Amino acid sequence: MRTGRGYRRHVDESSAILERLERIEMLDRRGAPPAEVVEELRALLEEAEAWSRAEGGDAGARAVEDLRGALERDMIAM
Repeated sequence: MRTGRGYRRHVDESSAILERLERIEMLDRRGAPPAEVVEELRALLEEAEAWSRAEGGDAGARAVEDLRGALERDMIAM
């Protein structure tokens, strides 16, 4: 079975997001400084934006906007 390049890119972007989420959870569990967690959250936002552009559709765009809003709220609280 052959898969297209678009499929592989989608899987790569999805994997990057999941790996980033795991790193964020690990940082949170070990009590990392907020600045370190925020740095990872910013990277997650960039990866989510790339995924949303590749995936298309309103659901991806809404998810990115929700993530962006959460990051902005957390940065204000710092």
